[in-house]
Amino acid sequence: MKRREFIQITGAATLAAACAPATRKTAETPDSGAPGQMLMRTNPINGDVVSALGFGCMRWPMIDGADGQRVIDQEAVNEMVDYALEHGINYFDTSPAYLMGQSEKAAGIALSRHPREKYFIATKLSNFSDQSPKASRQMFFDSLEQLHTDYFDYYLLHSIGRGGKDAFNHRYVDNGIIEFLREQKAAGRIRNLGFSFHGAKHEFDYFMELFDSGEMIWDFVQIEMNYVDWKHADGVRNVNADYLYEQLDKRGLPIIIMEPLLGGRLAHVPEGIARQMKEREPNLSVASWAFRFCATYPRVLCVLSGMTNMDPLIENVETFSHFDYLEEEEIEFLEQMATQMMEYPLVNCTDCKYCMPCPWGIDIPGTFQHYNRAITDGTYAQSTAQKEYAKLKKAYLVSYDRAVATVRQADHCINCGA
Repeated sequence: MKRREFIQITGAATLAAACAPATRKTAETPDSGAPGQMLMRTNPINGDVVSALGFGCMRWPMIDGADGQRVIDQEAVNEMVDYALEHGINYFDTSPAYLMGQSEKAAGIALSRHPREKYFIATKLSNFSDQSPKASRQMFFDSLEQLHTDYFDYYLLHSIGRGGKDAFNHRYVDNGIIEFLREQKAAGRIRNLGFSFHGAKHEFDYFMELFDSGEMIWDFVQIEMNYVDWKHADGVRNVNADYLYEQLDKRGLPIIIMEPLLGGRLAHVPEGIARQMKEREPNLSVASWAFRFCATYPRVLCVLSGMTNMDPLIENVETFSHFDYLEEEEIEFLEQMATQMMEYPLVNCTDCKYCMPCPWGIDIPGTFQHYNRAITDGTYAQSTAQKEYAKLKKAYLVSYDRAVATVRQADHCINCGA
């Protein structure tokens, strides 16, 4: 019998308080929800009761449109949103940049069919290509229109970090956008203002200094966190999540988690790692380990998952409706799995599609995702010295043709640098 089962059976509250590991939930972000229902978290700053599982709208299902271009399958999105709301998910995260500009519109159509008070909308000021005051302001008002709302519950400065102080000032300060957003917050069009972060440690420290000095008042922060990036981030694109979490936790800032599955890689781990997980928890999915890791930490308000179809949605709802906190020993086990993961030569691509559309039509993330799957499955043809090299090579090329259209494959890249 596991220790948590003993505590549940005996009702030994005193023992639980005395023996619970540091990662157990605390009063900082109290849980709510009946057994078998979605795990809910209370934002300690404003009292919002948020589902611990949030719906990331970066991976809506896509189909071929009438003109041959890829478009969002609105009917499928509506079905998924209906199921999510029915089963307790109430936090939806999108951006003007997601899915080549289509995500917000699809989210707005699906969500506006339900009472506005039933869900929280999070979107972003994704002014990557045009930082002018006019374009940035227009993006804000366009988002309100696309999402069929007159206010945002959680609004983010999108992906700050890379470029540090200079890039941040260019995108948000020198053009007066920070003041504009403060005005929108005072007017009630923004309830909570925060940022999503990608960058190096010194860049993150700078944004914490702004908070400490009172120059910038963040209401929440969105970070990349999973059991691999906890201690094994590359240090350039992202900082180790244990450091990010520690800094935000000591400042009492609610945390939203992105990439808990590392672009899907932690739902499809190498066979040897999956086998070890199944030996410990035969009835749980590989992906559930990653979600349980993130939501075990008390400062985490919501864990986002970009669910492309009903299968992962149903599975993730099940995970968070019968949530099982990780013990310290299980967290140590995941660190061992993370160390093993680092031995695989995977491309650090999360399939965010920010690199798309490629001006020459190359399916950049599709190519990387196919390569990563082959590495994970142990089917990548690496050298002629490899056992059954010819067979593996042929299988790789055949599966590549099926996964990525020939004219969109990597050998057509013209090295334009865009």
